[in-house]
Amino acid sequence: MLVLGIETSCDETAAAVVRDDRTILADVILSQISEHRAYGGVVPEIAARAHLDHLDGLISEALRQSGHRLQDMAAFAASAGPGLIGGLMVGATTAKALALVMEKPFLAVNHLEGHALSARLSPGIDFPYLLLLVSGGHCQLLSVEGPGAYRRLGATVDDAAGEAFDKVAKLLDLGYPGGPAVEQAARLGNPCRFPLPRPMKGRPSCDFSFSGLKNAVRLLVRELGQLTDQDKADMAASFQMAVSEAIADRTKRALELFEERHPGCRQLVVAGGVAANSLLRETLRQTADQGGFTLTAPPLRLCTDNAAMIAWAGLERLQSGNSDPLDFAPRPRWPLDSQAERLPGAGIKA
Repeated sequence: MLVLGIETSCDETAAAVVRDDRTILADVILSQISEHRAYGGVVPEIAARAHLDHLDGLISEALRQSGHRLQDMAAFAASAGPGLIGGLMVGATTAKALALVMEKPFLAVNHLEGHALSARLSPGIDFPYLLLLVSGGHCQLLSVEGPGAYRRLGATVDDAAGEAFDKVAKLLDLGYPGGPAVEQAARLGNPCRFPLPRPMKGRPSCDFSFSGLKNAVRLLVRELGQLTDQDKADMAASFQMAVSEAIADRTKRALELFEERHPGCRQLVVAGGVAANSLLRETLRQTADQGGFTLTAPPLRLCTDNAAMIAWAGLERLQSGNSDPLDFAPRPRWPLDSQAERLPGAGIKA
């Protein structure tokens, strides 16, 4: 069984073909970093136009690499939210058109579910598991109990971790995108020079907060005035360490809540673009080991936005007997936990 997946939720245009034995037959991604770098962030109108210009060619290339034709697909899946509405409309409309012409099911995939299930592209990850989703737009801890079955334990009450990385990179004039730029600068820095706060540390909830940490960096930049290269490296290292320790502390609390709900299940998965950060991975590995959990992270290429995870999430939904009508409307906001269930300390930001 083959599914063609399309990803256009933000600033990557991507198409992929995935088989139900977890084989990625094709995974083609076109980054828009150069188009947005001058603005220091993603410009929605530019992103939507780029998706429109390049998506057809990427789909053709994915089919060529896979060695298959449109009529070989069992279904067509696309990110249908959350994300930038212009880009979502481009991808979803294309997938709907293909499904209509080929008379195959259309699958409107929650982009967050793509991240949530991406670890299952590798064998050995069974339901349920605890997911830490950290990206430019989201920071959540979820109990993943099956396709479409999620229970949110905590979320950010303000900024997402990736957003904070981008804004700190801009404050330090490190370039765009911010996550890799901060990590690169931090390699030459002293993470103990600046005693930045660890937001929410020790709280009984699983919620995150990064706006205060970002503001602490802003105040330091103002206080120091003209920054040397070493100042920037030390500040990047101190910020990266603070984020990693704050996330690890919140994750430790989630491990306790997850184990209460699912005794004997000890799998922690981290996904999303920020999951590519090597310090965060190592800090989470230590946290998981201390709690008796095993940490799993998708390969780096599957942490950032890609179409293989959308195709795989579509396959999982298709195998569960689900598909979507062609009048499905893309959703710029689409919480993964549709019931918005609240454990003690559950997050408040979708």
